[in-house]
Amino acid sequence: MWFFKILLTSGLSIAVLFVLCRLNGQRTVAQMTVFDYLNGITIGSIAAELATELESWQEPLLAMVLYGLITAGINKLNCKSLAARRVLNGRPVVVLENGRVDARALSRANIDLNEFLIQCRSAGYFDLNQLTAAILEPNGHFSFLPNETSRPVSPKDLGLTPPQENVWYPLIVDGKLLQENLHAIGCEEKWLQAQLRKFSLHSTAETFLAVSDGRQGFFACAAPPNEKKQKNL
Repeated sequence: MWFFKILLTSGLSIAVLFVLCRLNGQRTVAQMTVFDYLNGITIGSIAAELATELESWQEPLLAMVLYGLITAGINKLNCKSLAARRVLNGRPVVVLENGRVDARALSRANIDLNEFLIQCRSAGYFDLNQLTAAILEPNGHFSFLPNETSRPVSPKDLGLTPPQENVWYPLIVDGKLLQENLHAIGCEEKWLQAQLRKFSLHSTAETFLAVSDGRQGFFACAAPPNEKKQKNL
């Protein structure tokens, strides 16, 4: 009997956790602030307790829902209020500007000089003379502004005007046609079949992947042979 209870509470925990994650947006761990990270750990701990609490599972469920809804509300407030963002997320900190490292800024951010140098080297800047500015973002990542002689060369620097590239859309995935993407690039199935024939593909079913930008760009590859065919080889 206890096995089925754990099965049900675990399923409930996963379902509620999924809904709360969807409510709180699609930011990755690298984009989270410290507040987001700590809230995620707390909600995960409550979810684990819910999965194994057989007698009074309602209490961790309520706590988990409240934590998730409060976090979602704070995220919504951050999107609408600049003052809330400054209080909850903090502000970017300029730690290097015009060739000078600001020791007080590093101290306010609780970042020591060695950690700052590590971040510079990780970004490819071993020579600090290459940098005009370095900014510590609220999510803990550094943004670097190289000076004019150290930044990558762009087509504009070379006096070139290359054509603008379009977004590439997946048209066939795992042998299934994505009609909405085909319509998004303004093409029809007849055009798609003609493109597939150039890659020696004669149907959607035998195509593993097909992507295109709706202009000259097109790529397709065949689906892998099934298991029976591999065994017969």
